[in-house]
Amino acid sequence: MSCFFLCNQGYVLLGKFPVLLQQNKMKMRKYLFTGFAILSFFTSRAQEIVKISKKDLEQKIFNQNLQLKLAEAEVNAANADLLMSRAMYLPNVTASYTGISTNSPLMAFGSKLNQARVEMEDFNPSNLNNPKNIFNFATKLEVQQPIFNKDAAYQKKAGEVKVEVLKLKQSRAKDYLQFELNKAYMQLQMAYSAVAVLEHARNTVLANKKVIDNYFKNGMIQKSDVLDMNVRVSEIDNQIQFAKSNVRNASDYLYFLLNENSENKVFQPDEKLEYQESFLSRDPKLKTDRKDLQAYEKSLQAYDFLIKSSQAKFLPKVNAFGSFEMFDKRPYEFHANGYLVGVQVAWNLFDGLKSKSEIEKYKADLLKSQTEIEQYQKQSSLELKKSYRQVLDADNKVNLTKLAWEQTAEAYRIYKNRYEQGLEKSSDLLNAESQMSKKELEHQQAIFEYNMALEYYKFLNE
Repeated sequence: MSCFFLCNQGYVLLGKFPVLLQQNKMKMRKYLFTGFAILSFFTSRAQEIVKISKKDLEQKIFNQNLQLKLAEAEVNAANADLLMSRAMYLPNVTASYTGISTNSPLMAFGSKLNQARVEMEDFNPSNLNNPKNIFNFATKLEVQQPIFNKDAAYQKKAGEVKVEVLKLKQSRAKDYLQFELNKAYMQLQMAYSAVAVLEHARNTVLANKKVIDNYFKNGMIQKSDVLDMNVRVSEIDNQIQFAKSNVRNASDYLYFLLNENSENKVFQPDEKLEYQESFLSRDPKLKTDRKDLQAYEKSLQAYDFLIKSSQAKFLPKVNAFGSFEMFDKRPYEFHANGYLVGVQVAWNLFDGLKSKSEIEKYKADLLKSQTEIEQYQKQSSLELKKSYRQVLDADNKVNLTKLAWEQTAEAYRIYKNRYEQGLEKSSDLLNAESQMSKKELEHQQAIFEYNMALEYYKFLNE
């Protein structure tokens, strides 16, 4: 059975020739190595590295992020709803053209009156009771003008408050997006830092492996020492692969925030992961002017206006109306005309307790919102204090991991010197090197956690 090793630009045929393979073992290894090299080349060429700074991301994200577009759409929709409230003070104007044919006594006589062509013979009881068929074509222009509708005025004020609340939420969404961007960018920095640390560790391991291989060739160490070193190399390679996957994951998330296509592209940060100095005030207090807290407080005003709107439904409504009409027995002619103007005052004396039920519902919603706001404020204050302590703990962890890393680096240096003098075992050297790279990664992770905690604290405290 034949099988094929596929690479991007060609095929290497591996046939069923065991004798030939045995004789040409070195040649086949060369082909395989060439195939892997070609595959790696095209894989690397297919992935574009895009260098970007946090400032560049900030300039793009506020114009392209989908979450912000949704927040803006909500504000626009609320503004559109608010525009409908203009009906409370603007007139309603309609025009119509109607044509009828009738022999109904009342309609026939009335149509003749509207057409201004009633004659004495039309009052004949016989003509009144049995009129001939008559055509009537009417053109009508009608105007309705609201004068006093207090319930609609309160509904408009509630709509204005809703727009203000959504604008505050939109502003808070921008703050959160800024925090999310900082977090994602730091995740990308951390992923690249991990790759750099592991690749440096791999170089160290390969240098040690070269020494151990020479010792083994000279019969100075056992085969188990070489195998231990090979295991360590494989372990480092696996960690590097995992770290590179984290780079791609962090890059993809940034592309998602930017609403861009990440196919065959990977971000690379211009700035490296560094410790951010910060001076925090003791016992931080929750700021009442925070955008989300303002939005919650503002929403209470909307409920207040909705309650007043339901109560105002019991007040009289005053509306003016008027119409101008033109009539004729032939279409598209306007022989006679007339007008009508008036003012209507109407009271809704009883609506089956609908308005009263609305008032009770809005009052219950208002009480619920007040309770939710109180709970949210206390929870936010608790979260702020917790994040403050997390910053302090993370800062302490940075110092401890830095000290541990420096100590393991010094220990590795001592073990390496003693190993080269034949005073230490290769397993001890491996353990020392493994501890050093582990502590360096822990220190980078501690810096990342500290920066993250600090950014979250700033977000809660702004």
